Amino acid sequence: MDEKINLKAVEQYCNTYSSKVLDAFFDKKDKISGPEILKLCTIRQINLFVIHELFKTWKAETLKLKSPYFNFEAEPVKEALDALLTNLSNNILIDRKNLEPLMRRAVKNAMMVIVDPYDFYADMIEADETIDCESFKDQLKYLKINKAPLERLIQKIEEKGVSQLNSNEAFGMLDTILEEVNFTPEDLDEYLEKFSAVVPLSIESFYEPRKISVEPKTNSVREEVKAEVVKQPIVNVVNQQTKQKPTVNERLSHEPRPTLADNFTRIAKIKDSLTINQKFMFTKVLFHGDFELFSKAIDDLDRQDNVEGAMRYLEQNYEEWDRESEEFHEFMELVEKRFS
Repeated sequence: MDEKINLKAVEQYCNTYSSKVLDAFFDKKDKISGPEILKLCTIRQINLFVIHELFKTWKAETLKLKSPYFNFEAEPVKEALDALLTNLSNNILIDRKNLEPLMRRAVKNAMMVIVDPYDFYADMIEADETIDCESFKDQLKYLKINKAPLERLIQKIEEKGVSQLNSNEAFGMLDTILEEVNFTPEDLDEYLEKFSAVVPLSIESFYEPRKISVEPKTNSVREEVKAEVVKQPIVNVVNQQTKQKPTVNERLSHEPRPTLADNFTRIAKIKDSLTINQKFMFTKVLFHGDFELFSKAIDDLDRQDNVEGAMRYLEQNYEEWDRESEEFHEFMELVEKRFS
């Protein structure tokens, strides 16, 4: 991958878009109703996500209804609360101040499912440690774009005969689904035209080129690895070089470390910096489709104290990796950023 999504740029655009839409509506009105929200902008997905955000907020508030004096788990109470939710849904009335945060989240989610559905899926799946099948199905009612893989995920969960599933297992299932159905996201053009009608949009502004070190006297870990182990397993290279010159780890321990001048930004954890695209790619190419193995390796690498420890771990466990592959170099760049 040569580019990655710039979340800050996406958020800035979405906030500007939200303000424009709200300016137009609240120029003539003080509050907005439910039917008006469903027609708020020309992109239906945004309107549905606003409603979804509203209902999520309401459900969170109902969970706070607890008392030492009353039984909120009693069936008649639950039924009454459900009836109240139904009545409130038919009587929505919101001012701009309270609608704006919901609108911003809705616009951003709609934009992400359009331009970067893989990361959108990851956010949905990894929001909780466990996926509740019924709650997940409720969320999908508000999703109208690029939803086929998630519908298939629900189907596979139900085929397992369970009502809940660990998010890691669900993620692994989604990886398989995307491979099976050969999923292709919907065409962007129609949506980009509708966004641009309100706020001009160039999709290129959402992506940033991958930064590569160009400092001539400071080799990055990625370049060291490329130079020393390309075409050969790490362990074999180390063994071959024992009598001739230091191993990669030994050389790295004496080489200058990358600095900000190398155009690399240090990351606190590899796990937290991965995009869903990278998760799919690394799992498929480097870890033979085993998402659990991939997750364990990332956790093990993040626990290392330094780059030497990380390299030893990879030498001991993944000597068979293809050192010429794009996936290998992208993975090693993340290791470098973790310990730079």
